[in-house]
Amino acid sequence: MFQLKPLTRDAIPRALEKAERYRLLNEPAEAESICEDVLHIEPDNQQALVMELLALTEQFDDGVGSHLANARAVLPRLQSAYDRVYYAGIIAERHAKALLKIGGIGAPRGAHELLHEAMAHYQEAETLRQQGNDDAVLRWNACARLLMRDGADERVVEQRFEPFLE
Repeated sequence: MFQLKPLTRDAIPRALEKAERYRLLNEPAEAESICEDVLHIEPDNQQALVMELLALTEQFDDGVGSHLANARAVLPRLQSAYDRVYYAGIIAERHAKALLKIGGIGAPRGAHELLHEAMAHYQEAETLRQQGNDDAVLRWNACARLLMRDGADERVVEQRFEPFLE
């Protein structure tokens, strides 16, 4: 087993810039690793916590698994009530989208429920936001559009599971 090498405090800003670049390059596992290194030195670094949460949710398409639990574990570590609620919405929304992409029995219904959960979080975040921050409104609208697209919301509600008869 390897012993990981610690970052120096002076290197944290540059490391966080690198993590953001890895996220933009669709390399969320690399970004997550950098955030873990930063959080080893500064466990309450809010920028690193948010970036780690986002990197974890960006890996949902590979299978939700432990990424979901790890992303949810970040929420109580966020200092701002707004951030805790807003990022809970991000987790639910990205989980829903991953379900739709991966597919399978129950995926549309599960995604429907998760999108409504995300919207509830965004609605709460809207009440906690600072003036000029409409991020929660933008995310709520995106979820609503996804549910309304091609009448998807109504179809999912009507969907029933019928087992195959042999």
